[in-house]
Amino acid sequence: MKNVLSVQPHVVFGHAGNSAAVFAMQRLGVNVWPLETMQFSNHMQYGHWTGSAIDAQQMAELVEGIGTIGMLRRCDAVLTGYLGSSSQVEAVVDIVRTVKASNPHACHFATPVIGAGAGLAVDEYLLEALPLSADGLAPTHDALQKLVGRTIETVDEAVLACREVIRRGPQVVLVKELRDRNSRADRVNLIAVTENEAWMSQYPRYPFARQPVGVADLMSAVFVARRLVGDTVRTSLEHAVSAVHAVLKATFEAGRYELEIVAAQDDIAKPRDWLGAWFVEAA
Repeated sequence: MKNVLSVQPHVVFGHAGNSAAVFAMQRLGVNVWPLETMQFSNHMQYGHWTGSAIDAQQMAELVEGIGTIGMLRRCDAVLTGYLGSSSQVEAVVDIVRTVKASNPHACHFATPVIGAGAGLAVDEYLLEALPLSADGLAPTHDALQKLVGRTIETVDEAVLACREVIRRGPQVVLVKELRDRNSRADRVNLIAVTENEAWMSQYPRYPFARQPVGVADLMSAVFVARRLVGDTVRTSLEHAVSAVHAVLKATFEAGRYELEIVAAQDDIAKPRDWLGAWFVEAA
């Protein structure tokens, strides 16, 4: 049984952050240790929420407590998402260092959430710190552009940008919602890139009145879970894309705003509609 320390916000109502990631990874047979960086009533896109963040010291103390009982050696991965302050980013870097001291084979997969309201100082620190700390990164298109400091308009350019990021430390970069001027507008593009591989997949873009929140958190969770149980980068991407598509399809057909993760749980575990990936290479 693989174990993931998932360091993300939690919402009491709905599915975002750990409220999207934990159940999905559990359905895939991975044990999850949720460390909630924030406890909110609901996600912030509603325009109103209540709750608060925990401070960085408490984050460190919680992980230290796991270490005290001798369990950090069983942690196989640290998965991180939205972080609301520079001190939380610093805490994550320290937590990853602590976990790897107990288990050198543990990996860190991070989503650098840039421009989500945490402030310019946090964004800049994320761009600087996470590529050095993480073994895997899952940036958005805009975050990838900021990581390399230039505009990206094609798949080839994105692959080259991912390889540039990989030279800074990560072993794999998963780009969600890649904007490619050569792709159809009714498709969502994703690529997973390593030093020697680059795989691309797509799923249909559903015309939601309001786009659901938590899709990126779900995508990372499924990708990491499948990697931990031994899948290749290609198969992990295919499973993640297929699972997310199934959840979005169920959500759209139900006329919902919050992700229908529970309703689509069987498709998270074993997607009925398997969306493949194909090899791409930068020109």
